[in-house]
Amino acid sequence: MLAMMGRIGIQKIFLGILLIDVLVIRSVAADNAKDLKIWPLPVSVSYGHDRLYLGNDLELTTDGRMYSDASGILKDGFFRLLHILNGDHVIEANTFHFINSSLVIEGIHVVIASSGNELQHGVDESYKLSVPMQGNPSFAYIEAKTVYGALHALETFSQICYFNFSTRVIEVHQVPWTIFDKPRFSYRGLLIDTSRHFLPIRMIKKVIDSMTYAKLNVLHWHIVDTESFPLEIPSYPKLWNGTYSSSERYTMAEAAEIVRYAQRRGIHILAEIDVPGHAKSWGVGYPSLWPSINCTQPLDVSSNFTFEVIDGILSDISKVFKYKFVHLGGDEVNTSCWTSTPHISNWLEKKGLNESEAYQYFVLEAQRMASSYGYDIINWEETFVNFGSKLSRKTVIHHWLRGGVVQQATAAGFQCIVSNQESWYLDNLGTTWQEFYANEPLMNITKPKQQALVMGGEVCMWGERVDGSDIEQTIWPRAAAAAERLWTSYDNLAKNSTEVTERLAHFRCLLNQRGVAAAPLTGRGRAAPVEPGSCYKQ
Repeated sequence: MLAMMGRIGIQKIFLGILLIDVLVIRSVAADNAKDLKIWPLPVSVSYGHDRLYLGNDLELTTDGRMYSDASGILKDGFFRLLHILNGDHVIEANTFHFINSSLVIEGIHVVIASSGNELQHGVDESYKLSVPMQGNPSFAYIEAKTVYGALHALETFSQICYFNFSTRVIEVHQVPWTIFDKPRFSYRGLLIDTSRHFLPIRMIKKVIDSMTYAKLNVLHWHIVDTESFPLEIPSYPKLWNGTYSSSERYTMAEAAEIVRYAQRRGIHILAEIDVPGHAKSWGVGYPSLWPSINCTQPLDVSSNFTFEVIDGILSDISKVFKYKFVHLGGDEVNTSCWTSTPHISNWLEKKGLNESEAYQYFVLEAQRMASSYGYDIINWEETFVNFGSKLSRKTVIHHWLRGGVVQQATAAGFQCIVSNQESWYLDNLGTTWQEFYANEPLMNITKPKQQALVMGGEVCMWGERVDGSDIEQTIWPRAAAAAERLWTSYDNLAKNSTEVTERLAHFRCLLNQRGVAAAPLTGRGRAAPVEPGSCYKQ
């Protein structure tokens, strides 16, 4: 069996000319793309009409002069590839007797130009993948600047492999292949919400695995909110009192495990601690954080203790969440609790602040604290709409609500992330995958300087009506439609979503085969199959 018998051979192979430089690379034309089953679509592809066969003992070989894989990230990625390729199929040992040995791929040779494996924002994710027709022994070849580009190449390789039920072996069709690929945007995100419903760690890891199949690279973890506070904060342990139950919690060690698990798959974890609104759960353990017992959010702006707690949270999470950014929310702040609570109203008067200025004071103070721990800050768009020019210049504006905000924010020099709710909110079951695919982050932004400030986009899986029982089919396949929009070069994107229906249906079935409960393309949201039939027709 391929998954069990594959062996890792780390050795040096010196090639006079890498075969991936021999074939002509061209952009994917519309008539060319219809024959491909790769999702998301690469930048450029050359392919043929022959086939090769994967050997039972597929090897990973590397040129270790630059990248030694001391951390084992590449090796682990290769083992995951073997597991995916084998799936639940039985690769029979005696099936290779009829195959010419020159047609058997013996291994994958990987050359990585960078010696490091630190996952930084904007890390080079490009790669070249070649599967030549001739070779003795026959190998597939990957070139990448970083190990994370190589992981993307392994995923692409997995999508050009098929189990043949007649030959009982795994085949690579359309050989020879030459693929050059890189992402269009550096930020390609998916939000999950563990406050409205708790998600077990095993489910979060499944979501992370599924993200790698579509080449998404940021898991935005909306950890806490009004409803619950499931994350352990060692500096203020009573915050944990705001959980739904004693078993619906994450220790800091478990959070660190999620970060580690994601990093080894090329995925950043963006932690969100939403302040000053959406914070009722904080006061379950520390009631003095509430303006009053009858008016529980936003957090008490007049109390030094409020900011001590925020500082403690940021100090604790900075030891675990190493992504460049932290999300501080700042959205949907109703300041009426401040003006209706006497001690806060008196504080406002003493400070000479109105409620809008107090809101600004709170957001800027939280930003200052986060910056002191080395973070750049992401805030929801309300902070820019209300007092944009006062924000830290390192602030990234997260668009979700109003039209025109991205154009205005980039014109003011701020970076942006696009998550407009009418097109990229997964909890809106009425939004079809076609609408997800058509949503363009650079809509109405024509100046190159402003376009460069759009980091990318994110689909949002808010948790009011999802938990471990239905999250996967609510995310997929619609998130995949957005993933291609964020990865694939604009010129290669289909101008009409009907052009990609067959390819996305194939990817959806691939997700099912890999154990991801992706819903059918037909219908809306997480619709069930309407009648018996092939997976590829649903």
